[in-house]
Amino acid sequence: MPNSVELLCIGNATINVAKTAAMLNVNTAFCGSTDNGEWAVFFDKDFPDGGVTPDIKTGLRFTFNRDSPEAGIGENLIAGAEAVVLDGNILEQRLLAQHILQLANRRGIPVALDTASVSQIREKTEAVLQYSRNYPLIVFMNADECIAFYNNIKKGASIDAVNERDKETLILKEICPVLKYITEGDIFPVIVIKLGSRGAVVMAGGNIYREETFSIIPRNTTGAGDAFCAAFMSAWIRGKSINECAAFGNKVARVILEVPGTRVGSGKFKSLAKILQK
Repeated sequence: MPNSVELLCIGNATINVAKTAAMLNVNTAFCGSTDNGEWAVFFDKDFPDGGVTPDIKTGLRFTFNRDSPEAGIGENLIAGAEAVVLDGNILEQRLLAQHILQLANRRGIPVALDTASVSQIREKTEAVLQYSRNYPLIVFMNADECIAFYNNIKKGASIDAVNERDKETLILKEICPVLKYITEGDIFPVIVIKLGSRGAVVMAGGNIYREETFSIIPRNTTGAGDAFCAAFMSAWIRGKSINECAAFGNKVARVILEVPGTRVGSGKFKSLAKILQK
């Protein structure tokens, strides 16, 4: 992999993360399984529009075999990145997840993990906690995933909320004070909770960082969380503060909310890309 690659996205659910980061002028690589011919065509057609070249000879797109995925992800692939992004479904493949985390850990490369779904985090809470203790992990969750995570940690707990404002209150008052203890000590782990139109809250170093945003009427919410993750990590590898990373994530997510679907032209991100250069 070329040394210029900054963000490596692994797993098919990180497609939107890779595209968004590339449109923010972050050198981005994608690694996933394209054993399905239709997916391969999609990658070849869609990635150039987002700035991620599909030419495997350049090293900016890689594929792995579902039968033995870890065989396609070697030291040289991880070594060229400043950060790695994993989709939560990789937690289903324990050996693959551990393989990637170990490779990144040896190089001191942070790994962002988006927990994928409520059902996934319910089943994999213990794995996420274990990885958080042993690897340089940045965990992204939405409000519902965060509540499910908390309920599993506080065994027997069954707290819930109906509307988004109640979820925000519940997370800030009850859940964040508990989760912040997980982050005490070194830089990692970092826990990022995406609150949609309410912004985001981040736990890092035993502290809680709140970054609000202003609400808009979304044309579509698909991909907004992926865009937030891409922007947060793009700002992180450029040395921005926790609050700056979260604020930048909010700004980029709003762009996605203003368009139908996730097909955003790169021109929409030009002014935001300049923020990363400051």
